Amino acid sequence: MLDPPPVDGVRTADVVAALSLATDLGIGVPLEHGLRGALMSVRLCDVLGVGRETAAQAFYASLLYHVGCTANSMTGLELFTDDDALTTYATPVRFASRPRALMGMLRAVAAPPGGFRVVRASRGLYRAVRALPGVVAADCDAAQMLTRRLGLPAAVTELFAHSDDRWDRKGDAIPLPMRIVQVVRDAAFQQMLAGDDVAAEVMRERAGGAFDPDVALPLADHAGKVLAMDPDASVWAQTLASEPGPHLVLDGEAIDLALSAIGDFADLISPCLVGHSAGVAALAEGAGARCGLGAAETLALRRAALVHDVGRVAVPVRVWQHAGPLSPDDWERVRLHAYHTERVLSRSPFLASLVPIAAFHHERLDGSGYHRGTSASALGMPGRLLAAADAFHAMTEPRPHRVAMSPDQAAETVGEQARAGRLDPDAVNAVLAAAGRRAPRIERPCGLTARETEVVGLLARGMQTKHVARALRISVKTADRHIQNAYRKIGVRTRAGAALFAMQHGLVEWGELPMGLDRDRS
Repeated sequence: MLDPPPVDGVRTADVVAALSLATDLGIGVPLEHGLRGALMSVRLCDVLGVGRETAAQAFYASLLYHVGCTANSMTGLELFTDDDALTTYATPVRFASRPRALMGMLRAVAAPPGGFRVVRASRGLYRAVRALPGVVAADCDAAQMLTRRLGLPAAVTELFAHSDDRWDRKGDAIPLPMRIVQVVRDAAFQQMLAGDDVAAEVMRERAGGAFDPDVALPLADHAGKVLAMDPDASVWAQTLASEPGPHLVLDGEAIDLALSAIGDFADLISPCLVGHSAGVAALAEGAGARCGLGAAETLALRRAALVHDVGRVAVPVRVWQHAGPLSPDDWERVRLHAYHTERVLSRSPFLASLVPIAAFHHERLDGSGYHRGTSASALGMPGRLLAAADAFHAMTEPRPHRVAMSPDQAAETVGEQARAGRLDPDAVNAVLAAAGRRAPRIERPCGLTARETEVVGLLARGMQTKHVARALRISVKTADRHIQNAYRKIGVRTRAGAALFAMQHGLVEWGELPMGLDRDRS
């Protein structure tokens, strides 16, 4: 049974396991592949009879074994013409004999489209061999720098300097937890391709070569125990339950530091995205304070902004780097990155609480956004602020298909989107104020003033005139005047009509009622 998270914190394994799901997306394997590897690592540690500390290190390192994958996305784009070439051809033989590993890389660089070409294969293999030391170094650097921010012991971070080492070259210089992780993650991959028996056979074959025989052979001998998965049980629950105790916990600023690592992991996929998540988070936090959000809502907004684009890693880097119009298929992939963000975050109860903000950053008030096509009535103010912050910040960044806008140009563009009913006017104004930009004039629906907009929203929530007056700290007479002016402008005569108008145009906010109004139901 999983430990309940403390009130002021979250289990480190929750955040690390979510990032593991993102690495699955990044390398193109089925979701939960990394979770299965971590569970298998703990089981193999039990077979080997190692201590708790070694088992814990193997658990975390197995979850994050591919956390450096986005660091080499641009190199992969240059070397491989097929999105799945590396996973399909090279990864299965990564720890095989050197001739077989070289042949796997040859097949990867010569993969379709266009079929195998001798010239392309020879040139591609030459480039790949020359690039390999840099690829390994970048992977290790990224893994170590990211894991330092996840609240894990320093010993776990140090393991990633050995993630590509081979037993037949380094031997006992490879820390035991990494020797365990290498064996288990390769066995998990072979199991995915061909089942338990083949995985066990491959471990026997590679024992004494790439793998420590004292680790690989026991896995082969106990493959049924180590690799078995219950198809009816939650892999997430099983994996977190297997974490060697005592369970690590993140709280306060440590949570934000870990979430910033997830954002940076996602942004590494393309040079033009570097710093995007952190920049959006700072902008959204400043806008939240200006828009009157409470401390808790502002904190949730900042944290959601840090991880809002983690689903980007599910989209091939060639799509993000494409300079021309996208094909329908590639555009659909782009639209689904918000969906993948939701799936990565939704397993953890703590991170799932951020989904209504983080996964809605491309939704628009008029329903023209993605991936749901959600309209105004379902979008809360934190989500609207993130959408405006993301849009503004992205416009000021260069993209392969366009140059960066100046801050003033971006301010005018998001203002136009607000006038068109796509972005929330108040959210846009708050974001621009946080960015130090002058807000353009934004007309609200049907020419409503800011005060009339508030009034319509309160009417839609069922408030009587006196409640509207109390909420806005104005006289009943003034409130009634605003109501009558609003009715006239939007062309309705009843509260029901005002409510429908408010839902259509996103003027309803379901926050806390002003003090006392929730008890006065006259």
